[in-house]
Amino acid sequence: MSAKRLTMEQRKEIFHELVATQDAEHNVRKSYDVITERYAITPAQLRQIEDEGVDKEWPPLNEPAAAVG
Repeated sequence: MSAKRLTMEQRKEIFHELVATQDAEHNVRKSYDVITERYAITPAQLRQIEDEGVDKEWPPLNEPAAAVG
């Protein structure tokens, strides 16, 4: 599978979905599989998007945490 070019907005959307899927699945490997299939991207692309999102604190990382209780 060849890597496709993604816009900043697409990468942010994929990052947000990855975080949401990891929270729901509690299984990083499965969440990677789900997102790479959903967006037709390579695992290497997803790792780059994840690294970029963490480095730049993209949402939902920069959103306040919900109150627990």
